[in-house]
Amino acid sequence: MPSRLWRFLVCLGLAAGLVAGAAVVAPRFVLHDRAEARIAGQGQKRKEGQGRRKDQQPAPKTAPATPAEPPGPPRPVAVPEPPKSPLDSLPPEKVEADVSTRSIAVTSGFTGTEIIVFGSVDNSRQPSAESGYYDVAVVVEGTPEPLVARKKSNVGGLWINTAAASFDSVPSYYAVTSTRPIEEVADASILEDNAIGLDNVRLRPSAATSGSLSAAELTDYESAVVRLKKEDELYLRDDYGVAFIGRSLFRSSIELPAHVPVGPLTASVYLFRDGALLSKFSTRVRLEREGVELLLYRFSVRQPFLYGLFAVVVAVGAGLLGSMSFRRLSQ
Repeated sequence: MPSRLWRFLVCLGLAAGLVAGAAVVAPRFVLHDRAEARIAGQGQKRKEGQGRRKDQQPAPKTAPATPAEPPGPPRPVAVPEPPKSPLDSLPPEKVEADVSTRSIAVTSGFTGTEIIVFGSVDNSRQPSAESGYYDVAVVVEGTPEPLVARKKSNVGGLWINTAAASFDSVPSYYAVTSTRPIEEVADASILEDNAIGLDNVRLRPSAATSGSLSAAELTDYESAVVRLKKEDELYLRDDYGVAFIGRSLFRSSIELPAHVPVGPLTASVYLFRDGALLSKFSTRVRLEREGVELLLYRFSVRQPFLYGLFAVVVAVGAGLLGSMSFRRLSQ
């Protein structure tokens, strides 16, 4: 009996334990399921709320149709620039020059001389001396001086002065040399602005002459002055007097006659390319009297009256000496 009771109690305890365990475990699973249901419900509500918001959003406004604008002028099309040449990046050309002598002495035995103008082209782009890439013109100009040009007319079989034109400034000497004829080097306007060429020598007439003569008459007088100077070999032109002796070196030779007026000379060098003036350089040459020539010149300028008397005495004395010599020879 006691064993049956013991068994009954054990079975009863096991049954009670099983019931208690099921009561404890079951609520956990229920709570877990409720949480998942609640989370799922919240997610479903969010989706429904978002759906309602989308349905409640107003339709997007469409802009009213605007009438088409008439076509305007065509837009300029950008034209690509041509590729630059490597020569464009080089510095600009510049001419440098000098003369063979800066001072020329004029003495009693002076019979003329020659001056050499030489120079170089800095940053030269010329491939060779014979290419003709550059043109050079050299102008040697003497000191300006006043001059009177007189016009002679045949009156009764005699040629006498009937008109005259005075100039306040006329170059005493003028020489122009170039690599080729000066008319082919540059335009006439450039040559005129720089007084290059015999046709562009700066002759400044006096105010009285300008007011009394017409333009055509004044041009005739100017042409006559240049022509007479050329006949006296004081105005010179040499179309091929400048020669390149390298890519950048050049030289020119200019003759000075024995009767060239004494005074400072200005040598100007002009560099051209394709008719455009690129650079200019000027230097001076002194043409000075020395020795007896200088003494007589100073005497004549400072004491003109005494110089005249001295000249008369010298002339009379030379005549007497000459007559005495002829008498002895005739006897």
